[in-house]
Amino acid sequence: MMLRFVHVLSLICVAGASFVGHDMAATGFSPGFSPGFSPGFSDEGLMPKSPIATQHASGTFLVNLTPLATADGLPSALSIAKSFQGDLSGDSAGQMLSFRTAVEGSAGYVAMERVNAKLGGQKGSFTLQHSGTMDRGARTLSVSVVPDSATEQLTGLTGNMEIRIEGGNHFYDFHYRLPE
Repeated sequence: MMLRFVHVLSLICVAGASFVGHDMAATGFSPGFSPGFSPGFSDEGLMPKSPIATQHASGTFLVNLTPLATADGLPSALSIAKSFQGDLSGDSAGQMLSFRTAVEGSAGYVAMERVNAKLGGQKGSFTLQHSGTMDRGARTLSVSVVPDSATEQLTGLTGNMEIRIEGGNHFYDFHYRLPE
């Protein structure tokens, strides 16, 4: 049986909708989810200290989740396919693992997502690493660029992404740096 918990990022993208016949509200996540993660850049060690100014990209995205076969008792596995519009324009593909515990409001997920896109007029690819936890309803979410994963004109990209849903639409805010 596939577990009903879906990793936070993908879940946020489909909150309030149906996924493989499961009610997403039953996971404990709601469309009003606000990540507990804050991009506290250089002081937090999340982004290297640099004289380069942090830039901001925002827009919308669509997501398609496809279940992958897993054995009973193991975390649920899903493939991720996204389409980004706005300041970040392109597509992504990835995989995630998620697990929901027997305790109400406790779950977790990890995911890796390869993005092929244009960002700030620059073209290339990079990988996003996701980690989300719900601890009896207290939510945290971290989505960050894997160091040295960017290619082409995006080489050297660092950054953190926040996700939100408003009125059934899915939005991203990406705080990033590119070397000059």
